[in-house]
Amino acid sequence: MQNLISFIESRVSLEEKDKEIIQKYFETSEVAAQKTLLEAGMVEQYVYFISSGIVKGYQNIDGKMVIQHLVDKDNIFTSLDSFISQKPTIDYYETITDCTLFKLSKKNFDVLQNKTKFWPLFIKKLTSEHLSCKLKRVQDFQMLTAKERYLKFLKEQPNLALHVSIENIASFLGMEPQSLSRIRKQITF
Repeated sequence: MQNLISFIESRVSLEEKDKEIIQKYFETSEVAAQKTLLEAGMVEQYVYFISSGIVKGYQNIDGKMVIQHLVDKDNIFTSLDSFISQKPTIDYYETITDCTLFKLSKKNFDVLQNKTKFWPLFIKKLTSEHLSCKLKRVQDFQMLTAKERYLKFLKEQPNLALHVSIENIASFLGMEPQSLSRIRKQITF
């Protein structure tokens, strides 16, 4: 739980009572590798913090899995539209490795949002960070070659590069696995 508290504290100031509230409202969940956390048609009920492990988020587009998120430890994820609107999602989330997750239900999220000062500030900062990340990802797809996207991925996400399959990385980077294999052969370390 300390890594979740540190994650929040790196964005907003927390008092001791705030830390106690976090521990009260987040629940721990141990999830084995390759388990579905959410699938299309379901309503997202949780915001998750990954204490350990890796999760992928994807959509099924014309029968093809398109990876949109590779989430490593010490990060938060959810199917945001579904979580906020409480309507069915088009997203899937699945564990890649065994994971320890801290999850916050929609009900408890609303309690934190309405009854604390730190949570709305944290959510505002986190939303801004994620929007900036999404914009940068779009820009990378427009401006960088496939090889440059892969090299950037290696530099910024070395743990994911080691523990995620070539197929998942290729999908996340917007290329076919064969193309990624060719790029990997060209790179010498």
